[in-house]
Amino acid sequence: MKCPYCGKTETSVVDSREADEVTSIRRRRHCTECGKRFTTYERVEGIDLKVIKKNGTKEDFNREKLRRGIIKATWKRPVSMGFVEEMIDDIERKLRQREMCEIKSWEIGNLVIERLKHIDPLSYLLFASVYRDFESVEDFEREIQRLKQPLPTSVN
Repeated sequence: MKCPYCGKTETSVVDSREADEVTSIRRRRHCTECGKRFTTYERVEGIDLKVIKKNGTKEDFNREKLRRGIIKATWKRPVSMGFVEEMIDDIERKLRQREMCEIKSWEIGNLVIERLKHIDPLSYLLFASVYRDFESVEDFEREIQRLKQPLPTSVN
């Protein structure tokens, strides 16, 4: 493993622990060259997921791209990085449990939107504005009205 500080490959594992509900291993490493410590995560690659974009093109599922989109929406909002990571893990787990290896981008967006709606309404609006291609103030107003509607209650 390459040290992120000095770039050397002489590192040793100091500690290993299961992480993310046993879906990954967290490793603390020590660089024998510069002496600094850093953390790495090991995950099973599993099924290759393909995302079908709005224009019909396909690309590999990218956790980093999903993370960047969520971080942009939650920037300066009361949403912790821990929550963001949990959300990404949960979304990826749900996608990998599906029978299909191809997923439409709007389905991923809906998974994010549903979580943000209940956690932070402003982050929800910021994500929805990009995801749903808002073009005017009226688009925001319509989404705010939708957000203000009471959640349906289940009948037992």
